[in-house]
Amino acid sequence: MMAATGQLLVLFIILHVLGNSTIYFGWLNAYAAHLHALPPLLWSFRLVMIALFSLHLFFAIVLTLENGAARPQPYLVKKNLESTFAGRNMIWTGAVIGVFLFYHLLHFTFQVTNPAIAAVRHPDSLGRPDVFLMVARSFQNIGISILYIVAVIALWLHLSHGIQSSFQTWGLNSDRSFPVVKGGSAAAAIILFIAYVAIPVVIVTGILKR
Repeated sequence: MMAATGQLLVLFIILHVLGNSTIYFGWLNAYAAHLHALPPLLWSFRLVMIALFSLHLFFAIVLTLENGAARPQPYLVKKNLESTFAGRNMIWTGAVIGVFLFYHLLHFTFQVTNPAIAAVRHPDSLGRPDVFLMVARSFQNIGISILYIVAVIALWLHLSHGIQSSFQTWGLNSDRSFPVVKGGSAAAAIILFIAYVAIPVVIVTGILKR
């Protein structure tokens, strides 16, 4: 369940950043309008994502507790040979992502944290909620940009271990397949990190303007 829900969440992460990338071409408002054109379908999708995230979180907590119970006494001497920083801190990077996700939904989905720049209050020239304006003004705030960048760093660490771990769960851990899985997971995590972090960076630095 951890592997299955994790891989479905990664698929959403990929689709989400592809949609966000329409900001570079001036299509963000149109993209957002299309997403909200069918509210029942949109809310059905959101409920599915909530269920996936909840299951992933539940099993993460269960596995962490089981791992702790399996060895209640700590090692007198501990030397990490194969484990990585990302792998040893999955529960904490996951916690950072979870807290950030709650803020992110309040910020851009429900638009309650910064009501003065909410897209629903500022229609564009075609009468659509001006999502571009909301995103641009948000990331022009250095504090908000730093918050998002920190969250994306946590996501990168989580994915760098989580993707390869999920494929190992399906049995792709032989001497031949594992190096490919490990390298591909690291590459995917880096690409997604760059794709997500680029948006606040190009806005706060003034590279992207309307």
